Amino acid sequence: MSVFVAAKNIISPLGFTSKANFDAICQGKSGVRLVDEKPYVEPFFGAEIDRAAIAKKNTDLGHYTFLEQLLILSVKDALSQDTSIDITSKQTAIVLSTTKGNVDILDTENIKGFASEKKYLWNTGAMLASYFKNPNQTYIISNACVSGILALNLAKRLINAGQYEQVVVVGVDILSPFIVSGFQSFKAISPGICKPYDKNRDGINLGEACATIILKKGEGDLAILGGSSTNDANHISGPSRTGEGLLLSIQKTLKSSGVSVSEIDYVSGHGTATPYNDEMESFAVSRAGLSSVPMNSLKSYFGHTLGAAGVLESVITLHSMQENTLVGTLGHKENGVSQPINIISKTESRELKTCIKLGAGFGGSNGSILFRKNG
Repeated sequence: MSVFVAAKNIISPLGFTSKANFDAICQGKSGVRLVDEKPYVEPFFGAEIDRAAIAKKNTDLGHYTFLEQLLILSVKDALSQDTSIDITSKQTAIVLSTTKGNVDILDTENIKGFASEKKYLWNTGAMLASYFKNPNQTYIISNACVSGILALNLAKRLINAGQYEQVVVVGVDILSPFIVSGFQSFKAISPGICKPYDKNRDGINLGEACATIILKKGEGDLAILGGSSTNDANHISGPSRTGEGLLLSIQKTLKSSGVSVSEIDYVSGHGTATPYNDEMESFAVSRAGLSSVPMNSLKSYFGHTLGAAGVLESVITLHSMQENTLVGTLGHKENGVSQPINIISKTESRELKTCIKLGAGFGGSNGSILFRKNG
């Protein structure tokens, strides 16, 4: 059964629609800046959404948390692109991808006016279903930084199994002192805009975003052919040194899609700009036979958006395919990984038909998903 992309959205510091975000990065704009204000104890480079702009757009949503407002705004925009989608139907499911949900209300200052249950992911899922009057229980995927890819893969399988005719997949995570201090304790945050796969890379940027992809049963311009996940259980936070888990995911995705390595036009990498992640990816990609295929990372534009990353970066991949445009990896000047991979440094035009999105996360989790442009 064919599954295609019916609508998409991104909310980030670079804009509130997917087109606005894609246009911004094609112009070399980054949402990453120095964040040096309360409630953060130490300054850091990250991508933070303008709270005032969100509040202005959602004037009737003041009784919802900031994260909930992002979810509602993103899903609303996606739904507006295809009026045939009835989110109140039993044939429509919602899949939520997030690592921390309403993490900011763990702070006693932020919880004022909100029930303590808001901190639980099930509550966020219930809020989405209630707001959009969806009769089904929301599926929640929370598996580190591969959550978004797993959510999309789950959505495709639910449609293929005949359980639903369409699935709304939405990924979200926001910045908070809890998350930022955790990565600072790892000494993993770059002192500037990050440089994925570069010789001088020195850590990640964190970001916040919300992104939505609506999948439908049937034929469309952009289809999901297949996807997979693996877990190599290498380490609680460090990736495999050989890329074994990600390699297996790539191989499984290609096999399930009926696609050969030679058909891949573009690899959307995970590219966190940490020494170990980028090195691991170089092993996985080269071992998979994809060394010469153009590859990029989007982390220097959006920061690492955690549970939103897989969905957000898939939306950008879809726009790249529609526009036949390879987006350059901001900050990349000289390859700094041991295995040969073809990192795009400058944005360029190229015919794109078949693309694979990669992801990796804490605990040895890995995932990939393959898109094809029809016609």
